[in-house]
Amino acid sequence: MGILKKFYFALFILLTAAGISYSQLPNQNTILLGQKDEHGSGYSALWGYAAPNGREYAILGCNTGTAFIDITDTANIHEVDFVPGVTSNWREMKVFSSYAYVVSEGTNSRLQIIALQYLPDSVSLVATYNYTNYTKTHSISQSGPYLYLHGGDVTMGGTDQGGLTILDITNPQAPVKRGQWSNMYVHDSRIVNDTIYACNINTGFVSIINATNKNSPVTVSSWLNNPNPFPHNCALPNNRRYIYTTDETSSPNGKLKVWDKQNPANVLFVTSWQPTGITTAIVHNVEIYNNLAVIAHYTAGIRILDITNPVTPTEIAWYDTYPSSNTAQFAGCWGVFMFPSSGKIIGSDMSGGLFVIKIGTTPVGITGNSVIPAGFSLKQNFPNPFNPNTQMEFDIPASSYVSLKVYNSLGKEVAVLADEYRIAGSYKLNYDAGNLPSGVYFYKLTTGNGFTDTKKMMLLK
Repeated sequence: MGILKKFYFALFILLTAAGISYSQLPNQNTILLGQKDEHGSGYSALWGYAAPNGREYAILGCNTGTAFIDITDTANIHEVDFVPGVTSNWREMKVFSSYAYVVSEGTNSRLQIIALQYLPDSVSLVATYNYTNYTKTHSISQSGPYLYLHGGDVTMGGTDQGGLTILDITNPQAPVKRGQWSNMYVHDSRIVNDTIYACNINTGFVSIINATNKNSPVTVSSWLNNPNPFPHNCALPNNRRYIYTTDETSSPNGKLKVWDKQNPANVLFVTSWQPTGITTAIVHNVEIYNNLAVIAHYTAGIRILDITNPVTPTEIAWYDTYPSSNTAQFAGCWGVFMFPSSGKIIGSDMSGGLFVIKIGTTPVGITGNSVIPAGFSLKQNFPNPFNPNTQMEFDIPASSYVSLKVYNSLGKEVAVLADEYRIAGSYKLNYDAGNLPSGVYFYKLTTGNGFTDTKKMMLLK
């Protein structure tokens, strides 16, 4: 154990023995690359956009609109543009293709569609979308060419008891309203291969929903997120047997929980996690990137876990965006996002704005690409035939935008496995086709470097 680690450990023991569980340990294994606070307090969520040319942008929710910040050159982090919106303390966004979709709780805020094609010079608000009785949204998720709107008045005849509504954005500028699910209020959701994991924060449940038919999502099962259930958001490791949930409670303070969902009818609690030396702060949002979980933990700041073994999360780094305290208050770090190409992590702090950090050393899970392949390739899936799980491998010798999609025999897209900028290396993706019928399918790899290849596979049930 190094001298610095011994110091941290000794300090942790002393603080614990003294009953001081909210004192701040020094930031560990992280480097602050920059901070931007140009719009006063009232910051909320954020997301990232990696353009086809490799430039990286933070999209930051502000009280009066959305800021677009170029973080590519850490010596020149700067705001490119700002799109005004209805005043709101909550603003959230997701990206598909070259468009950002922004929602908020502000009255009549609806869904803003913002074109990103004009970066690095500017962005453009191209439409504000709505449908009958819809005026505001609590949060938004995205998977492939679909958006999932939660809360607000997205369902239930325009009341604030909303569940979720699915929008088809095959035409990114002209969403088409598809199905709705309104069994319970939905605060947020995560979508994997047409399965929705919905956080029903008010009732304490997490619901598993089959959305193969986007016009008619159907409940598969649900479980109570005990103890002290208040599920805020969730994320799934590469091993999709497990799911991580965050409970946004102040008394007792909410924790990160790990669940085994191998049997959807009997989801089992595995463990819970809190930041090193801190038992008082409230967890907010979790995002997972390969073997890393990046967490917005309110007053405890940005926390980074190694989840190589998903049932034993191990904290390897942190940066406190709110060093004044670690008490159980809804203040500090709101949202996080990590860029897979550069490893940069962005975090939004409610009073401090945008923080751009990087892990000090390369941990497990960021790249894993010590050997750069000689050329582009898409390998045959294995096993093949399969039922219902298989693996797909591909090589990219240069960092590039990557799209990996699955199509049925009629050429209809049935799954999007990758749609993002990735660093050069070899990749292996798991695919679960449990919701599809037996038959012949095709998967196609397309990169921003001009490479494309298609393979055939067979699902036998």
